[in-house]
Amino acid sequence: MGKTGAFFGCLALASLLTACSDRAGAPQAGPAVTSDTTFLADNAIWRTERRQALLAPDGWTSLVGLHWLTLKAHYIGRSEASGIKLEVGPPKLGLVQVDGDKVFFTPERGVAVTADGQPLKGRIRLVDDQSGPATVIGFDDGADRMTLIHRGPRYGLRFKSANAPARVGFTELEYWTPDPAWRIEGRFVPGPAGATLTYADMVGNTIAAPSPGKVEFERDGKRYALTAMEGDNGGLFLVLADRTSGHGSYPAGRFIDTDAPDAQGRVVVDFNRAYNPPCVFTVYATCPLPPAENRLDLLVDAGEKMYTGPVGGGTH
Repeated sequence: MGKTGAFFGCLALASLLTACSDRAGAPQAGPAVTSDTTFLADNAIWRTERRQALLAPDGWTSLVGLHWLTLKAHYIGRSEASGIKLEVGPPKLGLVQVDGDKVFFTPERGVAVTADGQPLKGRIRLVDDQSGPATVIGFDDGADRMTLIHRGPRYGLRFKSANAPARVGFTELEYWTPDPAWRIEGRFVPGPAGATLTYADMVGNTIAAPSPGKVEFERDGKRYALTAMEGDNGGLFLVLADRTSGHGSYPAGRFIDTDAPDAQGRVVVDFNRAYNPPCVFTVYATCPLPPAENRLDLLVDAGEKMYTGPVGGGTH
């Protein structure tokens, strides 16, 4: 995440812990906070950016619908007559058609619709989120949007709205007190070429994702390992559960992103930056669940706690 802009607003430690952290990142009551100003500043910046990403107009709190395509054609819109009834948008938005592994969208005549920001007048093939940047169909003057997702053998339409109740009513994120001892240097152990990590997701799919290897680390004299998936910019993506899962943190686990391992295989796993999956904030997400090998017999009292505010789509 970028740090420069936020950092210069947080030069004083006192203001760092009150203003820059924002309600999203204010340290909770607990042990005395470390005096490592740089660590605290970086952690507060990450928390602020985390909140901003969740509350972006197309962030995870904006999700208002997920509809699986079960027929070859679906009329979609807010009217009761629509095959896929939406919570947002015009009474008739358009027609979605499935042809094998191709999905097409034709907007309703007279309805203002965009595709990736450009006016759309006719039929278009939708790119799904697993094939590349998903085509974004915008409507309601850009406040609402539709994308195509691909999960296992199924395709679905995902809808987001800047006016989603979970976004408008968002409360705050709570965290354990930041602790540099939870910023652990581990060792990356590459896996064999073509290795995969098999996991289940929240909608019942079993997925085998490419796995570059695992991260080994020590805590309190004991050794642990987490099998990784591919992250951004050569980094690693970790899906894990621990002894706080269901006891302070989300029962179905949390995520951690790391930078790319260095030439010696060293990689930092910062458990202070363990964060909730999108499924915490909406029932319309399709999050991966921690695989068996990533369920740690370790109390990770660091990072993001369970969110208790409004959830998109109601309770889980």
